[in-house]
Amino acid sequence: MLEITYSVRAGDIEHGGTASAWLKVELRKEGVSEQLARRAGVIAFEGEMNLILYATRGGTLHVAVDDAYIEIELNDDGPGIEDLDLAMTPGYSTAPYWAANLGFGAGMGLINMERNSDRFEISSHLGEGTRIVCWIDRRKDDNST
Repeated sequence: MLEITYSVRAGDIEHGGTASAWLKVELRKEGVSEQLARRAGVIAFEGEMNLILYATRGGTLHVAVDDAYIEIELNDDGPGIEDLDLAMTPGYSTAPYWAANLGFGAGMGLINMERNSDRFEISSHLGEGTRIVCWIDRRKDDNST
C-alpha cells in the first residue's frame, strides 16, 4: 500500500500543480493505469488549487493506494464553504480577484473532482474548514491503458 501526504501552502500559486503532477508519477510507478492516474491527477490538481486559493493557511492532500482503491483526502482549517449546494453548481465561484486574473476560479473545481471520482464526499463547517474525500475504484478499469 502506498501512502503520500503533501502539504499545500495558501496562496502559493507558483507551485500549484506540483503535488498532483508528482502524484501521477508515483501512481504510475505503483502500476496504476494511465487512465486512473489521470483521473487521480485531476482530482488532486483541483483540490490542490482550492487549498491554494481558498484555505487560510493551506492544507493537506493525502493519498492512499491499495489494490482496490485510490483514496484522495483534502483537509484544511480555512473559512469553510457557506453553501455546499451552491458551491457544487457549475460556474459558481468565489475565487479572489487575483486568481480570476490568472485564469483560475471558473467554478468547476469541485465538479471536476466529483466527476473523476467513483465516490465523492465533502463536508465543511464555517470557521472550521473543509474535508473532501474522493475514491477511485481500481477494480473497475485499472487494466486499461
